[in-house]
Amino acid sequence: MPFPKINLHIHSNYSDGKQSINHIVEKAIKLDLNYIAITDHFTNSWKAWVSTLNNYETISKYLEEISSYQRYLINNDKHLTLLKGIEVDLASSEQFIKDFIQLDKYDLVLFEYLQSYDTVAFLKNIINYWKKKITKLSDLPILGLAHFDPSYFVHGNLDTLMNFLKEYNIYFEFNSSYPSYYSPRYTSFFEKLEEYKIPVAIGCDSHRRSNLNDIEEPFEMIKYYNLEKNLEILLKTLKSKKLS
Repeated sequence: MPFPKINLHIHSNYSDGKQSINHIVEKAIKLDLNYIAITDHFTNSWKAWVSTLNNYETISKYLEEISSYQRYLINNDKHLTLLKGIEVDLASSEQFIKDFIQLDKYDLVLFEYLQSYDTVAFLKNIINYWKKKITKLSDLPILGLAHFDPSYFVHGNLDTLMNFLKEYNIYFEFNSSYPSYYSPRYTSFFEKLEEYKIPVAIGCDSHRRSNLNDIEEPFEMIKYYNLEKNLEILLKTLKSKKLS
């Protein structure tokens, strides 16, 4: 594979993943992965039970644990880059998100359940609020859509969605746990991603170590849709990212 091996969507036992961060990192090293992100759930919606990241103390512990493994990887010249991430459920309340997410503490923030233009407006409001809270725009983490389902938008005006993704530099995730979301029936959507130069990434939504490396099919579909340059945009950002 000519591109680095990346999996930017992994859950640990801080939410509904089965393994500790330590075990995930150890396995990723053995698999020769180049970039991974721990992206545990953040939610107070109907699925609030899946996550422990609902208070300052646990969130601080989570971030510090990932930071400790980032330092370990750097100090020991490992080939693996680890990102501090979180997966924000957009069905959560606005106040809950604003109260507990300090944007400059993360390297990557994923958003799940972007399913309408009402949700787009909600997310715009959240991101604009975050931007006002940080001193430098360079402190903004990488932003991405987790297992985004094109069917909610593909039959409408895709340009409005693409302009939003372009303005806020939000990537599309090829998620191996949701292969139907990159089906050829959504070709028009992927043509728009190419046209607007929207970054794309690979994430496995891994809850077990057994699928940490399920990246081949997403990569093949990126090539199928001629989106290698879109992946390169994301990789360039990853390489230049100063880990928080």
